[in-house]
Amino acid sequence: KLVNDTFRSSGASGSCLEASVRQVYLPAQAPDLKDSAVALAVNDRNAAWEADLPLDDEAALWGYLTALDQVSRLSLLAHCLSFGVNALHEKVNPYGAGISASGLTRRMAQADRLAQAVDLDMVAAGWEPTVDTYLNRVPKARILEAVREAKGEGTAQLLDHLKKGEMASEAERLLKGSCWLPEVLRRADLVARDGADIAEGQGADNGSEDLESVSDTDLPAFLTEDLPDAAAAMMAAE
Repeated sequence: KLVNDTFRSSGASGSCLEASVRQVYLPAQAPDLKDSAVALAVNDRNAAWEADLPLDDEAALWGYLTALDQVSRLSLLAHCLSFGVNALHEKVNPYGAGISASGLTRRMAQADRLAQAVDLDMVAAGWEPTVDTYLNRVPKARILEAVREAKGEGTAQLLDHLKKGEMASEAERLLKGSCWLPEVLRRADLVARDGADIAEGQGADNGSEDLESVSDTDLPAFLTEDLPDAAAAMMAAE
């Protein structure tokens, strides 16, 4: 039943098993997500299973699944169920349509437990805060919060006068390689560790940094363009 739900475009009626996989689709996504390494790996895995499964003959499919070794069967089960994972952080609708506040809390707590169980690390998976993936989709206050957490208060102050588009572009450059994640993508077990044990990128706050400790690499590009290193360093100190 789960294989049919996953690999057939229209589910057959009359099944004796009510269990099902309902695929979850993102209402919005970064334009390059479908071409990411993770998405391509999922597509390749799906194509490999689809090529092997006798989907047009239920008796043959039953026999195929029965003959699978336990590791392969569990791998196929996990693949089918993965399409039904819903970890979307949606806007709560107070009027009853959509998800409730308590429902969203429950969903995100379960998603976090699942992320821990499979050791999902969004940084290792290749996610970065870019203009398209995050920065252009949130208010300016969120952009400044991201830079503040990753680079410190001094660097954030250098951006607070910029227009939204310029701020997003500069923040993308500053956050590149920082391992910073927005709160919704952080694993609770990593965030909860004390002091120096907080995992890099999992919300460790560098907010104690002041303007005097801002390096020339943290300055907005328009401030350092065509400047020699000494001049950039002096401007950082100022």
